[in-house]
Formats: sequence, structure tokens, C-alpha cells
Amino acid sequence: MRDITVFSGSAHPELAEEICAHLGTPLHPVQVSRFANDVLEVQLQANCRERDVFLIQPLVPPVQEHLVELLLMLDAARGASAARTTVVLPHYAYARSDKKDQPRISIGARLVADLMVAAGASRFLAMTLHSPQVHGFFSVPVDHLHALRELAAHFRRYDLSNTVVVSPDLGNAKEAAHFARLLGTGVAMGAKQRFSDDRVVISSVIGEVTGKDVIILDDEIAKGSTVIELLDRLRDLGVRSVRVACTHGLFSGGAVERLSALPEVAEIVCTNTVPPPKPSDKLTVLSIAPALAEAMRRIHDGESVSALFSTS
Repeated sequence: MRDITVFSGSAHPELAEEICAHLGTPLHPVQVSRFANDVLEVQLQANCRERDVFLIQPLVPPVQEHLVELLLMLDAARGASAARTTVVLPHYAYARSDKKDQPRISIGARLVADLMVAAGASRFLAMTLHSPQVHGFFSVPVDHLHALRELAAHFRRYDLSNTVVVSPDLGNAKEAAHFARLLGTGVAMGAKQRFSDDRVVISSVIGEVTGKDVIILDDEIAKGSTVIELLDRLRDLGVRSVRVACTHGLFSGGAVERLSALPEVAEIVCTNTVPPPKPSDKLTVLSIAPALAEAMRRIHDGESVSALFSTS
């Protein structure tokens, strides 16, 4: 593709390479140096002058390291006279910090969005932000994609005549309802309270799940505490089988192993927005590289992105 220049940070170069393969454009190298005082320096090793520059970097652990690397890449692109710089953000880790639900806490989603814009971001291409209000924290255009189509294409291979999609909480209910429409199934949801990062309580499940094949849909699975709590409720209600699906499969602290060990869990499905965990017999990883590549092509060519990826 002419006049497009793509770089990747160190967070997930495999995804960037796959995106560039679909685009038919090279992935240009980035040199990251560390001085003796632990300060990072970034050099973009390709011409950016008057180019449409795309920087691919999910914010995954170590999140702060990858964030600073992205900020330096943005500053380097601006200093190199890029015509426009788009941040391709497959996973925005700070999206969960989207409200002031306790006294004297920071709203990281807004602050980090401001930092990236101040560093030189012209627009963003994001995948499955944690909640709708996060979109409003960005002061430049955001193309917000979802992985529901990729997930739905995978699950359509199964017999869904007795299936219901279950959201772990009310916050994800809209996405779960849309996913259920894509699959032609019913929908249910859990009534969840979160007390800490790894302690949640689901008091009940709203909807008919007894005797059903269940697909649990969440936007992100980290430690898996919410899914395991929901599985306890579903087991009490007598579901027939369970498959777990999410966009961002962080799976920290051995979450895949814990979920795979549960006999009622038939499959765990995620996408490669973040580097995938160690392979497991029950884990299926779907690629969102084709979707991101097509969105990048449309941004570059001035075509509609929402017409292709809207979940409404």
C-alpha cells in the first residue's frame, strides 16, 4: 500500500506481522534502547515524512513499560513529520479504570487517553473497549471494533438449538444480547458485585439456563474469578455444558489451567488481541488480524469503518 508506514512496539509483534501480511505492506523496524539510568529511547527506522503512520501496540504486561514505549513512538512519529499517526490499540488495559467508584482514586482511562493524544496520536483504532463511556475519553477520532463476528463465526459450527448466551454482569448485557442475536439464541445474565480485583459475588442468574448449553461471553478474562463464580451459579442451576468466550484472553495466574480443569467447561475461546497463553487442549485462539487490517486499509483510503464493523 502506498504512503502507509506501519510500526510495532514490543508488546505483540506477532499480531503486527500478521496484520501487515494481510495489508501487503512491510512491518518497519523500531529500535528500543535503554540507557544506564533505565530511561527508554525509541527510534522509528523508516521514513515517516508526510506518511500515514500506524503504530500497533496493545497495552499488555508490563503495561507501564509498553505504554511509555508507545508514547515515545508517537513523539518520534510527530518529530519525523508524519502526516497522520493512528494508534492501533488491540487491548487498552486502562479501560477498566473508567469511573470514580471510590474516594480519591484516579480515572486512568481518561488520563492515559490524554497522554497518548498529547504525545501525538491523531486517531485510534481500538478493539472491544471495556465500557461505552471509555470511547468518550478520547479527544480525537476513535474507530471502535468488536470481535463478536469472529466469535460468532466460530460458534456457528456447533448445534445451537439448545444454547443460551450468558453475560457475567449487567455491564456486558448489551454485547451479550447482540452476540445472542448473531447466533440466534437466548440470553441470560448474572447479577454481579465486585468487592476487589479478584473477589466477586454473583448472587443470581437472570434468565432460563437450566438444562441449556451455555456460552459465557465476557470482554476480558484476567484471573478468571468472575467466570469461576458464574460457573458455580450455573452448576447449581443444572446447565448441560459450558463454553467460555472472550475478546481479551489475558489469563493471568494460571487462569486457563483453572478453567480447563473444570469438567463442565468444554472449550475456552479468545482472540489474539494480546499474546496468547500456553496452548491447552480446551483453548482456541481466533485471529482478529484480518479485521484490524481491513479497518486500517479503510482508514487509509477514507472509507467507512463503522459500516463494516458496527455491532448495532
